[in-house]
Amino acid sequence: QVQLVESGGGLVQAGGSLRLSCVASGDIFSINVMGWYRQAPGKQRELVATITKGGSTNYADSVKGRFDISRDNAKNAVYLQMNSLKPEDTAVYYCYVNRALTAYWGQGTQVTVSS
Repeated sequence: QVQLVESGGGLVQAGGSLRLSCVASGDIFSINVMGWYRQAPGKQRELVATITKGGSTNYADSVKGRFDISRDNAKNAVYLQMNSLKPEDTAVYYCYVNRALTAYWGQGTQVTVSS
């Protein structure tokens, strides 16, 4: 089992920035992909960004150029720097880890962007 603890959500005005953090613990051997998904009210959960152990990244088109994902393998942590936030970025953000073809999810952290 892998446990994920997220932090860093909150309320911010449009154009502002937030940084999300997620730390993995437990059976963390061989974790490859870490990342973030989000789910807005009434919508399906969607990919925001992922990063492999080697540092390869993947972003949703809607956040490219505004969000930056990074990872600290020594700390088993993944971060999401969110800049130029828009009201449509409002959602619950979930940390995601893939280990041995099994997905693990954090409890979610609310990000609210006011206009």
